[in-house]
Amino acid sequence: MALIYCGIDEAGYGPMLGPLCVGLTTLRVDNWSGEHVPDLWKELSAGVCRSLAEQRADKKSRVVIADSKKLKLSNQLKTKHPLTHLERTGLAILRAAGVTAPDDDHLFAALGAKLPDEAWYRGEPVKLPLAGTEAELAIASNVLLASLSSARVSVEEAAVGVVCEKRFNQIVKATGTKSEATISIIGDHLRRIASRWKDSGEDVRIVCDRLGARKTYANVIERELKGTKATPLYESPERSIYRLEGWSCDARIMFETESEQAHLPVACASIYAKLTRELAMARFNRYFRERLPELKPTAGYYADARRWLTDAESVVDQQTRRRLVRIG
Repeated sequence: MALIYCGIDEAGYGPMLGPLCVGLTTLRVDNWSGEHVPDLWKELSAGVCRSLAEQRADKKSRVVIADSKKLKLSNQLKTKHPLTHLERTGLAILRAAGVTAPDDDHLFAALGAKLPDEAWYRGEPVKLPLAGTEAELAIASNVLLASLSSARVSVEEAAVGVVCEKRFNQIVKATGTKSEATISIIGDHLRRIASRWKDSGEDVRIVCDRLGARKTYANVIERELKGTKATPLYESPERSIYRLEGWSCDARIMFETESEQAHLPVACASIYAKLTRELAMARFNRYFRERLPELKPTAGYYADARRWLTDAESVVDQQTRRRLVRIG
């Protein structure tokens, strides 16, 4: 029996500048027993590990799949590019699925990540990988592919939905909460999953990182998936599980705290969301530094965003500022 195992996670929920990105990764597990979702870190251990320390210790060119916050290096680090590990994993997974991304334009296209049509997100494509070599990336993807094949697991899809600053602010003004910005993309991802798998007869498990302090999600699921009834199976502050009625299979969705630590597809979704946002912010910073070379780049989070807005006053007029700054 096969399992369609989907993970959804976001990057950029909190910042003042830059887009909100929500990733989706779908894996097919062909040797599923029909009980609990599999521990894919264990199943894929020949080509996958959970931490950078584990990777350094065994030197097998394994791919580290973990919460993106654990893979992104400090921007202050002088010896390695901050995206060294994040891009290695993200590009290797895509290659294992038969997709190559020689530059950021191709990566955005492969993920369906549509950046806002703003001048600061345009510009010439940037060659990938930013760190490491093509040969190193090829080795990593081959090691990963071998472990996937051995475990009878395949990468079905990787996607990223993007909420631009303008849309983010529109949602917050209309609903009074920025969590609805994340839900808008989660809804897109759920409809994407349903369009392919609802009538496939194959069992589906969807795991999302929990949305703030929310404990119940049936209304959100039913609003986003018209014609589907979400029957609660379990609800707690840590985990809420629902059966999706009306699907031709056993389909369930779970919202769980720290889900990227327990579910490999969620960790993958976290990686693609973070990588997309980081590359978008690289374009953002490059655009403004071309106009003000001494302007230090920003990751967009509140304290540094305020510093950046002050430093950038000479090249950011009030109209542009209103288009740049997210509310809420």
